[in-house]
Amino acid sequence: MLSAVATFMLPRLAASDLMRTEAQSSQELVERLAFVERRAFETPIIRLAHEPVDLYAKLEFLNSVGSIKDRSAFWMLKRSIERGQVQPGTTIIESSSGNLARALAAFCKILGLPFIPVIDPLVSPINESFLRAHCQTVVKVAEQADDSGSYLKVRLQMVSRLLAEHVGTAYWTNQYANPDAMEAHYVLTAGEICRRLPNVDYVFIGVSSAGTVAGVSRRLKEHNPAIRIVAVDAEGSVIFGQPEKKRRIPGLGSSIKPSLLDHAAIDDVVIVNETDTIDACHLLLERHGLFVGGSTGTVYSAIRRYFPDRSRGRRPRVLFFCCDRGDAYLHNVYASSTPGATRTGANPRQVVDGRFARPASQRG
Repeated sequence: MLSAVATFMLPRLAASDLMRTEAQSSQELVERLAFVERRAFETPIIRLAHEPVDLYAKLEFLNSVGSIKDRSAFWMLKRSIERGQVQPGTTIIESSSGNLARALAAFCKILGLPFIPVIDPLVSPINESFLRAHCQTVVKVAEQADDSGSYLKVRLQMVSRLLAEHVGTAYWTNQYANPDAMEAHYVLTAGEICRRLPNVDYVFIGVSSAGTVAGVSRRLKEHNPAIRIVAVDAEGSVIFGQPEKKRRIPGLGSSIKPSLLDHAAIDDVVIVNETDTIDACHLLLERHGLFVGGSTGTVYSAIRRYFPDRSRGRRPRVLFFCCDRGDAYLHNVYASSTPGATRTGANPRQVVDGRFARPASQRG
């Protein structure tokens, strides 16, 4: 039974090759890459009813590993293999505790490449378990976070140390500065939008490493110069010049300004606080049955604020991405769920011991 499954997964490999996991030749690596590419498919775009605009959601959580980061992870590996920067035995290294690490871990497993994710104490239990199941080595930084509670700079320092230990045998995908991450969304994500929703008026995009907003905005502006690109960031992130402060919901924002942002064509920026993010996640679940992560809730909140009332005039066509599922946010965003509670911002929540909860006066 196992042999049959393995033969189906990697049909061009000899039976003896299936007994090992690491790619042994460049040709085998290319064949494995082709298998990963064949698994990819376009994610659907659906229209959400009962909204003040013609609102469309692109369901990126239906990518094979479960998020929009599948695209950048695959493309960065693909291009580095094509350029010869990644060969059989090359160790892939990345600073990520979330969706990019998950995607790289899954793809590297298929490609037969060792992958070392650098994570931090804020990693969700689900993501950490996923990474430890897929990776022989997971590095979890133990140093103190900076004043804003972010571990990004500490993780990047660890990446530098790992690269020094693996001189000549490691490749850092470097999601914050790698143009391949931007190209992934220019070619793949935005290409699908141009084919399937060519007349969209607004696209709202959450910003973190900035690969998505850079690639999508450039391609869509070429397709339709009149389109409006609205970037969405979390309160406390420094990407758009806000003062830095502690953030508890991962997936959006950053404690550094990513260089890929310089390539983005952005018309407007909306900043969203974490209380509104939580409310929007619950509202998407209750109103539309979409169980999504924090970044999607942040963007949905921004859209609702941007278009508070569109009862008159032409309804604009607005698109946003459902970037990932809500599973990894069960311990924070969804831990505060109270059956039957209103999720429109009328009942603010407070943070208790790092968890989100309704104020005591509003609990039964």
